[in-house]
Amino acid sequence: MNIDLLSLTDQRDLIKNREVNASDLAEACYRQIERLNPTLNAFITVVPPGQDELPSEGSTPLFGIPVAVKDLYDTKGIRTTGGSKFFADNIPIKDAFVVQKLKKAGARVIGKTNTHEIALGVTNNNPHFGACRNPWNVNCTPGGSSGGSAVAVATGMALTALGTDTGGSIRIPASLCGVVGLKPTFGRVSLRGILPLSWNLDHAGPITRKVEDAAIMLQVMGGYDKYDPASVKTLPGDYSSHIRDTIRDRKVAFAVGNFIEEATDPEVRQAVEQAAKVLEEQGATITEVNMDFLKEAALANALMTQADAAAFHRERMQAHPDWFGADVRQRLETGAGFTSSEYALARRTQAEVKRRCDILFDEYDVLVLPTTPIPAPVLEGEDAIERARLLTRFTAPFNLTGLPALSVPCGFTTNGLPIGLQIASRAWNEAGVLRIGYAYQQATEWHTMKPQISK
Repeated sequence: MNIDLLSLTDQRDLIKNREVNASDLAEACYRQIERLNPTLNAFITVVPPGQDELPSEGSTPLFGIPVAVKDLYDTKGIRTTGGSKFFADNIPIKDAFVVQKLKKAGARVIGKTNTHEIALGVTNNNPHFGACRNPWNVNCTPGGSSGGSAVAVATGMALTALGTDTGGSIRIPASLCGVVGLKPTFGRVSLRGILPLSWNLDHAGPITRKVEDAAIMLQVMGGYDKYDPASVKTLPGDYSSHIRDTIRDRKVAFAVGNFIEEATDPEVRQAVEQAAKVLEEQGATITEVNMDFLKEAALANALMTQADAAAFHRERMQAHPDWFGADVRQRLETGAGFTSSEYALARRTQAEVKRRCDILFDEYDVLVLPTTPIPAPVLEGEDAIERARLLTRFTAPFNLTGLPALSVPCGFTTNGLPIGLQIASRAWNEAGVLRIGYAYQQATEWHTMKPQISK
């Protein structure tokens, strides 16, 4: 059985039916890590087989499922570096809250995945632990900052992975690596025990092969944490029960306008337009809506991210600025240079854009747009950094507003690079986002494609 072709949901059912056992599943992932990680560098640390502990029985929702954890999440007794020289020897004494929940649900942590240094970037070209590479073309970026997590899932090195998302860091690598990435509503998933980038914009979420896998992961990850200041007490979510419901008569806003069109690659635009037609064929009503107001949201998100990161890392910048990579140090210096007035204006933009999105989602169930305006750019080269700056354009607004957003595969370029469709909605409507994503997934075959590691 080729385990890496199967999803979390498939494997969970096989374990329940005793067609495969948890040890076989882990061994298959370890074989993939041994075969592919030397080339792709998805993991900073691999947890040796047998070091983890499994529940004694298999009734838990993630029993035996190998999970890759972004190296920003604290893991008890396992090195947690944040992709940074400062934390290279950091061994936490307890798990992050979300990791505790995953372990309680039966998951086994198979390793800690590569990330852009301190999560402040989207190329995953890490100067301390090496660049992570895109499995569809190793000369290209996998996206970031959760690039290692997306690569691990895309190649079967893990069945699911944890990421974080401050300006698109779950959805961008999911899009560029051809997998599913979910950024929940701000406050839905606890951030306790995760190295901060921005206290105001950070989100934790899953990267998976299928939409239904993301629903299962969110079911486990979500929930109130009284010790996390950002956590919001809400009714428990049910993300799987109605995921297969019809989307007939759902109102879908299709993003148009200069902000979308002036930066979007023609092949990406064509793939997203075709995706909207697929939803229309299933009974959804598609209406073009000008979304130019998102431009100011993307700019405000970038300012707040850098300013918040500079505040969190201020002592490290004072003590050892040379320990940061050049690109991250420059962003931290920029963040430290913003004035209080500039930050206040960004927060005002945040309030205004939130209200405009509230109005939008009073009329429409979801908004669809590209996850990234371009496919994966090259990892290194003259225009690599300039091209990479485009990657957060369509994802960052939903960090600023804190709204749920999902990326699902929706095609490939003529060069064989994946394209992502982004689906966003009102706060706390993860179930609605997942339902639209599942309906699209079931009508297409993009999620079944597997990369053949190319150079």
